[in-house]
Amino acid sequence: MKALISGASIAGPTLAYWLHRYGWEVTVVEKAPTVRGGGYPIDVRGTALDVIDRMGVLPQVRAAHINSRKLTFFAPDGKVAGSMDPEKLTGGVARRDVELPRGDLTSILYAAVRDDVEWIFSDSIAAIDDHGDGVTVAFDKHRTEDFDVVIGADGLHSNTRRLTFGPEDQFNHYLGYCFAGFTIPNDLGLAHEGLLWSTPGRMAAIYAPGCSPTLHGFLMAKRPIPPLAELRDVAAQRALMTEIFGGEGWLVPRLLDGMRAADDVFFDVTSQIRMPVWSRGRVGLAGDAAHAPSFFSGQGSSIALVGGYVLAGELASAPPEVAFKTYEQKTRDFVRQNQALADDGASMLAPSTTRALWFRNHVLLKVAPLLEATGLTGRDIRAATTALTLPDYPGATALVDAAGTSGS
Repeated sequence: MKALISGASIAGPTLAYWLHRYGWEVTVVEKAPTVRGGGYPIDVRGTALDVIDRMGVLPQVRAAHINSRKLTFFAPDGKVAGSMDPEKLTGGVARRDVELPRGDLTSILYAAVRDDVEWIFSDSIAAIDDHGDGVTVAFDKHRTEDFDVVIGADGLHSNTRRLTFGPEDQFNHYLGYCFAGFTIPNDLGLAHEGLLWSTPGRMAAIYAPGCSPTLHGFLMAKRPIPPLAELRDVAAQRALMTEIFGGEGWLVPRLLDGMRAADDVFFDVTSQIRMPVWSRGRVGLAGDAAHAPSFFSGQGSSIALVGGYVLAGELASAPPEVAFKTYEQKTRDFVRQNQALADDGASMLAPSTTRALWFRNHVLLKVAPLLEATGLTGRDIRAATTALTLPDYPGATALVDAAGTSGS
């Protein structure tokens, strides 16, 4: 069986790894010239860690752990509103859950399957013809080729989804914010911590991933209409954020200067992808392409890992049309629970009104320390991240044992 996977971030390499293990011939196409490094820190929690373990790369992932120790919140006047242990805030399990730069995770996943599948970089799918007994794919630059299945793991703005299901706007549920992320020099001496300033409908943050000479800057603002025109125009992105945040205090001027000087600005809108089905015929979707939860949930990478594992197992066990449906049945509730986490994430990071901001800061000062002491913080997050137990597919246990991992 031959599979084409579009996208080489997290869901794509995970799916490629397991399909190859099950004996499939796999091709991965990626529009970027290489696997993308860098990027903001992400969390891998709960069931997703079991996937990492079964792939035999848990030691590498743990070695890249950032180990953030404190997140400090600032009020609009620049005064400290409160601080928390990020692990307790997000429902993390001490010495189990992992936080690492997104680029480190993608590099680890890529290395695990780099020599086992075909990689086509700097290209993308131009047309898909599903003719029942196979799929003919035309690429922008590559040859036309036939595959048994095609899987889109190409992110929030998935090209595979557009070609198969139609325009994105019918599935994109805008959550009301746009954001810009970028890196700046660490001239503040920060390490293993984050600083987060909020005013109603706006948030600015500086994050120190471990002891690094580079900081991650982040600006986010509520916008009633998604600024879609800015998605492909970096100059317009910088101008919009300068307009929104100009004149603010705290460390915002430093962030604006850093954004204008940065060559790695990443701008997007906060959205979730919600679809009635994740497949059509022999074409399916995985990761953010199928069910992006937004960064408010903190679970996009984790559910991409879980979905890639389950989809590969189902494709190895049944005909494609059946496998796609079973994969969806087994993971949809897990996805739903993790998408729901975005509501609390938005209210914590960027309260939209003066009253909501006051309440958030009051909780941080008065209530959060008590909740931390009792272990009650993050209970809903822990429940969602562990809501699915990984299925054991024929041959998977033997593969795990051969890799020398626990498989637990």
